[in-house]
Amino acid sequence: MIKLIYLLWPRQPMEPEVRRLVLLDRCAPRLLDSGARYLLMNIDDDFATVPSPTPTTKLTDPFAAEVSIWVDDLNVRGPLEAILLDADFDIAGYRVREHLYTDYGGNEHGAPRNWPDGERSPYVISVTPLERPKRVPKDRWMGHWFNRQGPMSEKMQPRARYVRNVVEEVLTPGAVPYEGIVEESWPTRAHVTNRYLFYGARNRFELLRNMGIMMRSVAAFLPIWKITSVTMSEYYIRSRGA
Repeated sequence: MIKLIYLLWPRQPMEPEVRRLVLLDRCAPRLLDSGARYLLMNIDDDFATVPSPTPTTKLTDPFAAEVSIWVDDLNVRGPLEAILLDADFDIAGYRVREHLYTDYGGNEHGAPRNWPDGERSPYVISVTPLERPKRVPKDRWMGHWFNRQGPMSEKMQPRARYVRNVVEEVLTPGAVPYEGIVEESWPTRAHVTNRYLFYGARNRFELLRNMGIMMRSVAAFLPIWKITSVTMSEYYIRSRGA
């Protein structure tokens, strides 16, 4: 099974509600009919009202959706991409290797998934592409992400689900050569907007300490001024358990 991830940007202004309807009602059925075995859509839609935990800067270019498609054959990629392009989106495509660190129900921050395919997830989803600075060798970069950043943030933060997608191939011309794409699920709006909850702190001392630990770790392997993290709605269109 091959996993493909596409980041989407509307070519023209598109209201969040329209974005949701276009992707769920128009694109999703066509993707399934054109070779998608499984399909997950994270959309910055009219229900995604939680501000991003990462402030945007002039160097960031927030995307409007992340579409994950599992296929049996990479040769079906062309028709799948054509569906997204025909819906008036610019796309950046990646072939990835998924590493599921924690799934729903895997820790105290979330219960096992109990909502059906097609229904919006009750969690707040944040999607963050990871760009490797040229100064950091890839083996050291991967080691920091998997052996330092992942375990440290899992222990500190109240995440219900954590997926690390390692980019194995950039598929579309002009796409930023990201090394990874992270998907994180948070229990409630407060867990993203309340700094004490977000950093797993019980008091001001722990807050400052944990913020410092996180900042040093992130700065060691990512260009902080270019990080783009978008909060989204999560829709399992066809999941593996279906």
